[in-house]
Amino acid sequence: MIRAVRISKSFEDKLVIDDVSVTFQPGEINQIIGQSGSGKTVLLKSLVGLYEVDKGEIFYDDFSFTKLQRNEKQEVREKIGMLFQGSALFDSATVIENVMFPLEMFTKMSKEEMEERANFCLQRVDIENANHLFPSEISGGMQKRVAIARAIALNPRYLFCDEPNSGLDPRTATVIDNLIKEITQEYQMTTIINTHDMNSIMEIGDKIFFINEGKIWWEGNREEILHADNKELNDFVFSSALTRAVKGVL
Repeated sequence: MIRAVRISKSFEDKLVIDDVSVTFQPGEINQIIGQSGSGKTVLLKSLVGLYEVDKGEIFYDDFSFTKLQRNEKQEVREKIGMLFQGSALFDSATVIENVMFPLEMFTKMSKEEMEERANFCLQRVDIENANHLFPSEISGGMQKRVAIARAIALNPRYLFCDEPNSGLDPRTATVIDNLIKEITQEYQMTTIINTHDMNSIMEIGDKIFFINEGKIWWEGNREEILHADNKELNDFVFSSALTRAVKGVL
């Protein structure tokens, strides 16, 4: 579980996250949604520790992440998996080298042990016979699968995903969504996804948090979102759905 308690974050004189309190449960797909500039990316980066909050506290389970010393925060970060927008694979490394990277950084495994773990993770995301290939030699969907394999290599308790469907066609995006959902439930991870993809929201969103002007404007599940009495949320849902429909036609 991850909790934010009355956190705020400013850049110079601009308040981006404004007194936000929110709880993300394990074993669920927790999605942060909102218009560009609403603060959702800053919230995600604050939760993972890439930004230090100005006020409030962030808890990982029962521990105040905000109050931990630098070396103590590193211990928590070793339990975090990250799936970046665009996959962020190393171009000069092969598929298996990409998955082994966090194992080399944070464990004392032998090379044989790292290869065994990396192969297990690649098999878990349904990638075989691609270990020797480079990212440029595989499709965008396969790159996302490799990035997921790398994210779960350390068997994390927490998984952060930044726009995981960015750049993918609808069919491949659905495959990636379902894979993230399966892994979240299988390992009972606390998964937080930053997204604007309405298909993803309606297919796998267990708990949805709509952020607007730096505040949590609405929260609920995917069954409730279409019937919410919230103008800003309704505008977001309509515009997102319309954009998706136009892309489908084009």
